[in-house]
Amino acid sequence: MRISEIDCWDGYKKQGTKPGTGKNKGKRVNNCVKEDEITLDESQDFHEEFGYLGYSIDENDLFEAEYQGRKVKLNKPMRGDVKKFKVYVKDPKTGNVKKVNFGHGGTSAKKKGEKTMKIKKSNPARRKSFRARHNCDNPGPKTKARYWSCKAW
Repeated sequence: MRISEIDCWDGYKKQGTKPGTGKNKGKRVNNCVKEDEITLDESQDFHEEFGYLGYSIDENDLFEAEYQGRKVKLNKPMRGDVKKFKVYVKDPKTGNVKKVNFGHGGTSAKKKGEKTMKIKKSNPARRKSFRARHNCDNPGPKTKARYWSCKAW
């Protein structure tokens, strides 16, 4: 069978041939690429075509900001100090960075001797009840604890 007679998978198109590897070593095989994939020529520069990754063109899409004099990552939940988790978000109304605490207890509950609730996301019944109780189909804005609790569940 000739190489040109073999088709690529669904969603892929043939873009020339390439040397085979493994059991096809020493043969030429089709170079199948995704149809929506973009291939740059030798003369094209990646950064000129797509810009530098990791930086948004829009100033509102910040990855880190300053909160009470120190740099913090935005929209990244982490272990909390007052509650179990915390996340820093930029409030669209005021433009200020805001700290959102969510989860039960955390270190403050342990200090008081209270039990901290265990999260059992793997139990489908508990997960369904939690999401119904907190109305997770409509979680609200990122500046509220319910949004982040629902995202975690």
